[in-house]
Amino acid sequence: MPRLIVVSNRVADIHSTGSASSGGLAMAMAGALKEEGGVWLGWSGNATDNGDGEPEFSTRDNVTLARIDLSRQHVEEYYNGYANRTLWPLFHHRTDLTAYEQSFRDSYLDVNRTFARAIRSFVKPDDVIWVQDYHLIPLGRELRALGVDNRIGFFLHIPWPARELFVTLPQHADLVWSLFGYDLVGFQTDKDLAAFRDYFHTELNAHPNEEGLIDMFGRRLLAKSYPISINPSEMVDLSQTEEASSSYRRIRKVNAGRKILLGVDRIDYSKGLLHKFAAYNRFLEEFPDRRGTATLLQIGQPSRDLVAEYQDLGEDLIAEAGRINGRFGRLDWTPLSYHTQSYGRDALAGIYRAAHACLVTPLRDGMNLVAKEFVAAQDPDDPGVLLLSRFAGAAEQMTEALLINPHDKEQCADAIAQALDMPRAERIERWKALDETISRSSLSAWKEQFMTDLRNLGDVNTPPSGNVFAF
Repeated sequence: MPRLIVVSNRVADIHSTGSASSGGLAMAMAGALKEEGGVWLGWSGNATDNGDGEPEFSTRDNVTLARIDLSRQHVEEYYNGYANRTLWPLFHHRTDLTAYEQSFRDSYLDVNRTFARAIRSFVKPDDVIWVQDYHLIPLGRELRALGVDNRIGFFLHIPWPARELFVTLPQHADLVWSLFGYDLVGFQTDKDLAAFRDYFHTELNAHPNEEGLIDMFGRRLLAKSYPISINPSEMVDLSQTEEASSSYRRIRKVNAGRKILLGVDRIDYSKGLLHKFAAYNRFLEEFPDRRGTATLLQIGQPSRDLVAEYQDLGEDLIAEAGRINGRFGRLDWTPLSYHTQSYGRDALAGIYRAAHACLVTPLRDGMNLVAKEFVAAQDPDDPGVLLLSRFAGAAEQMTEALLINPHDKEQCADAIAQALDMPRAERIERWKALDETISRSSLSAWKEQFMTDLRNLGDVNTPPSGNVFAF
């Protein structure tokens, strides 16, 4: 029986918890592996003084988790360095924060080779390999270099950058070349796919054929968009749990008589949190009669706190929340309630359901599953309103949300007022359309479509006569 081998930077501990963490990647991979059986390989999270380790395996039922310790140097240069100080800011169009260090790239390639050697040690001829995200772009090439000829797919969970910015990356062509180690590469949106194709068209004078195959370097690569989603029925079930009900009651009690504007984000500069605070500040300025009638509840989940830019952002957010509360607050009303902690998915489901509106303001985002989770958790008879940045990948699908430009404080302020005043009939109409969208393109459908395409590709990498490509 062919197995599925999933490879990602980290591995969700589905054996000890019985379910994956709240991330879309974790939920999707856990579901796929439990259905099909296989191996999930990634970094253990441990940093050692003795170099990269060998994979340690733990198996339950038909799923094996394989974890690899990395050296302290590789953690600093591969993860904190090339992944999160080079690729992440660049792919999110923050060239001002992008660090280009050769040592970062060297460690990035070293770790990908470590993962490739680990996979080669246990891969079977019929296994299908699915590599996840920007940490592991070169892994397909490294596997081919070791003689692994299995079917290999790759999915990018963050946006693909515009060509004009991508070419600022030293050795950008090598990163693109490495993608031809894969048979299928998936992107979140059609816009990301178009940016990827634009690179080939402009930089390499290459064009996909009618099937979307790009023929270069002696190999053929199929690139398509597969918008990731959630399984909405799971969020509905979570919203009915006791933990969700308790969260709902507490939040509604504390904010009795006031509308709740909700934000749920990782503390990351791509999420537009300072822009969100500025928009809410403008809302309070432009609508003085609304002061005391609404509260912004912002949940900021800690992220990459070893990276200086994230530390600085966390401090700026605390200072800005204090400034807004100091300017507009009253003894009986705190305008902005900012909490820097993580919540379980069941508690979040209740928080989503308690909110009258959800403000999602990324400056650039691969998808943004908070937007979809908020919709799925709503009471169909009295749903809240989704305000969604047009720069989130989800905006390509969720057109019935109030689409906003987080750079435009005035527009966002007006949209907040519109959301909080929206009649029930309009709220229901918008919610029904949004709920239908996420139900139609669920997380399970995303996984099934990608795996079906990967397995049904045929011999796309039988090179044309005389065209030989050796990794």
